[in-house]
Amino acid sequence: MSIAALLFFAMILDAILGEPKWLWNKVPHPTVLMGNLIKWCDEQYNSGENAKLNGVLTLLALVAGAALLGYIISLFGGIVTILITAMLLAQKSLVQHVQQVADALRISLDEGRQKVAMIVGRDTGHMDQPAVARGAIESAAENLSDGVIAPAFWFLVGGLPGLMVYKIVNTADSMIGYKTEQHADFGWASARFDDLLNLIPARITAALIALPAGVHSQWRNIIADAKLHRSPNAGWPEAAMARAIDIALSGPRAYEGQMQDFPFVHPAGKQFAGPSDIDAACSMLWKAWGIALLFTTILTIF
Repeated sequence: MSIAALLFFAMILDAILGEPKWLWNKVPHPTVLMGNLIKWCDEQYNSGENAKLNGVLTLLALVAGAALLGYIISLFGGIVTILITAMLLAQKSLVQHVQQVADALRISLDEGRQKVAMIVGRDTGHMDQPAVARGAIESAAENLSDGVIAPAFWFLVGGLPGLMVYKIVNTADSMIGYKTEQHADFGWASARFDDLLNLIPARITAALIALPAGVHSQWRNIIADAKLHRSPNAGWPEAAMARAIDIALSGPRAYEGQMQDFPFVHPAGKQFAGPSDIDAACSMLWKAWGIALLFTTILTIF
């Protein structure tokens, strides 16, 4: 069975089953195991004057181990590869988490804040409704790239070893890649390598959002908006999503009690976002996924 065919079935399986709680209540999810390993490495090697070098060596070891594990698992055949790949994709669970924010906002602002706090890293305690909605929509766009398109891309490029390498690097970036005093040196390599691995997938994700929304003709504007984002990659799917549903995204927000004056992406879009706009973003997630599945189908056939 070809790599594209394996990915096709994994995408379908993920879209149907998502993250079954009955399974992950009994055994740890692969990304949880990755996170535990990265946490141990952080505790053991993130110290002293050689923290940056230790971070580079740790990342190399993690990448080598992930690639080797992916290769070994792939030897067990196509069915096992499909199952593991489906576990490492996150389409259905992403849509569910984002949709929960819209459903909670319809009940109360406080419940909306509680739900969005589960998927964003910014301060949520004093968010108004538009800020909650923007946070959910931005998370939807960024995680479509990180959790679905990038893993699928690297699976097509390198099979299960490629997918495992991407996931361990992306997990490391989410845990130690922040520019804090604690991780500025040790997490440097993880953050930079994650930027590199997401360079192409983030732009593919933007195209997958723009095409079904009919805003591909605004590609130059999407590029310009993407450059406003502090991340070299996250701005692409966010800029495409902003124009796809005509919402102004990003803008000022607080981290650890400090307001950050980030510019708006697509500032001409609607400023007052609400639950219906989150619904529209969830719809775009499925449309983009559908285009990706169609492309995978074409690769499978030809």
